[in-house]
Parts: sequence; structure tokens; C-alpha cells
Amino acid sequence: MATNPYSKLAPRAFWRAAISDTHYAELSDLWEPLPLSRQDRIATAGSCFAQHIGNNLARRGAAFMDLEPPPPGLFASLADARRFGYRVYSCRYGNIYTTRQLVQLFDEAFGRRVPAEVVWQREGRFYDALRPSVDPVGQASADQVLRLRQGHLARVREMFETLDLFVFTFGLTEAWLSREDGSSFPTAPGTICGEFDAARYEFRNFSYPEIADDMTRFWTGLREVNPRARLLMTVSPVPLTATASGQHVLVATTYSKSTLRAVAGDLAKQLPEAWYFPSYEIISSHPSRGMFYDPNLRTVNEFGVNYVMTHFFSGKLAQEFGAAATAAAADEDPELVCDEEALERK
Repeated sequence: MATNPYSKLAPRAFWRAAISDTHYAELSDLWEPLPLSRQDRIATAGSCFAQHIGNNLARRGAAFMDLEPPPPGLFASLADARRFGYRVYSCRYGNIYTTRQLVQLFDEAFGRRVPAEVVWQREGRFYDALRPSVDPVGQASADQVLRLRQGHLARVREMFETLDLFVFTFGLTEAWLSREDGSSFPTAPGTICGEFDAARYEFRNFSYPEIADDMTRFWTGLREVNPRARLLMTVSPVPLTATASGQHVLVATTYSKSTLRAVAGDLAKQLPEAWYFPSYEIISSHPSRGMFYDPNLRTVNEFGVNYVMTHFFSGKLAQEFGAAATAAAADEDPELVCDEEALERK
């Protein structure tokens, strides 16, 4: 009997069997979970959606790294601590939306780069321009901001040197850069603090080659200081809050997410000890019919988060960490901290 290359493929390879004839809640085999144990030290960074993975790993007993915990007794609640950048990611760097931010943070932590502009002002207070959201009230002097940043960089350096797995969620292709030295900021000057000046700052919508090069340079540097490090990449399914590209925000979102998805997928194939987890596809692909988004069609609802975690903690990860959280457990997730939302504030 004649055969073809598709005749012996598993049902997951065919749209009708895997999607059309399967209820969306029953999807399976969306990824091959990476090997991971409770002893592996896991650090997270990236866009807002990365917080869900960190929260769920910590809840299931993973060795989630938190190298900048809040000072004892300083905050009355977890929500208050998170408002100041604590308990959000493994270090207090705030949202790292672009690969340019990531590689620049790594280089600065290891003394390979000194940014020209670190301090911004607002109403007589001083802020860290490279992580403006982690200190809502600011500091009394620029020197204090610089001292705090040096302590922060020491913890970031320790994180990179000692982690076993780095989980990074790609968020945006758009960024605002210093014209002086190319420093990439998490938010545009003037949105949280600082002042916008077109002579000093420029908009950049990073291309596939730029993003791939940034991530490859970061990964090469990380493996130099920590040869055992592994990498797990995801792409945030959350659309852009706003775009400065001149395009409609729907078109800009499609460009951003498709570019990031392509980079992450290719790097997962090319880099040693690298994986990709399809949180983006689970939430945003058309067979889901948009049911995982809140009425604003942007933020992901609790049901969607829980469904993503069902797939994440599957196979070997389910055996090691237990099945995904129940709906009740999902309610325990703290509210996400997202710098990008400042763009809509009036």
C-alpha cells in the first residue's frame, strides 16, 4: 500500500483530530515539558504574564528564587509589597518587556555596560529610570537612587550566577531608547516619571533580527557565567495597551506577537538547553474563540490562566509538582503589576 510522510503521524499533527473533533478544554500534548525538579532554582522575568508562571511554580513547591524580598514588617499586605516591586519577579527589576532591556540589564549587572541615564525626576522626587515602577514614591536624592540600584544589580548578578532555569516571557517589540547611548526603558519618559524630549529619546520597533541577536547575546553571556543554566521562553498573549508605531493597535499587536513568537520558536530549536511553552497559542488562537479574555479583550481571565497552567504542569511536571491549580487556588493569584498600563492613565 502506498504511504506518504503524513500517514503514520499522531492525531496531534492533524487539525481535524486535534482541534475540530476535540473540545478545546480537552486539548493535550501541546508541548513536551522540560525536565525540572523541586530542587532546581527557578528565576522569572519578562512581561506581566510571566508573573503567573512564577506564582504557580512557587505555590507548588518549586525552588522559586526571590533575591530581593520585602524588608520584614515594612508592608501590611502582599499587595502593598508588590506595589513597590517586591514578590513580583525573582529580583526587583519590574517588567522587562523587550529583549533589549534584558541584555542591557545583564551587561550592567556584570560590569559590561554603564547606562548614561539612570535617574528621572517627578515633582521633586527621584526615580530609577530603568525600573521606574518599583518605587511609587521615589527617593529624596539622585545619589540614593544610584545606591539602591547598585544593591539591586548585586542581587541580579547573584540570580544569574546561581539559577538553574531562567523563565523569560517576551512581551513587546516596541520601546523608547536614549539617543545618547541606546538605553532601552520599560516605559516612555513622562508616563510614570521623567519628561519626554524628542531630542533625547527615540521610538524603536525592534525587528526579528534585532530581537534574535539580543536574546542570543544574552544567552551566550549567561552560559559563560553559569554553564548549567537552562532557558524556558514564552510569549505573552496580552495585546498592546497602546502603540507608537503609527499603525492601528490591532495591526501593531499582530506584528509584535507574531515576531516574538517566531523568534522564541527558532531560538528554542537553536540554543542548547532551551524550550518554548505555548501560552500565547493557548490563550489567543482562534479556536479559543476569545473566551479567555476579560470583556476588554486584552487582559486574561482567571479561567484562562488556570487553563494555561493545566498545560504547563502536564506530563513529567505534573508528576513532580502536582496537577494544575483548582479554580479556588487560581483566585489566590495576586493582581498583576504592569508598567504598560500607565499609557492609558489620564
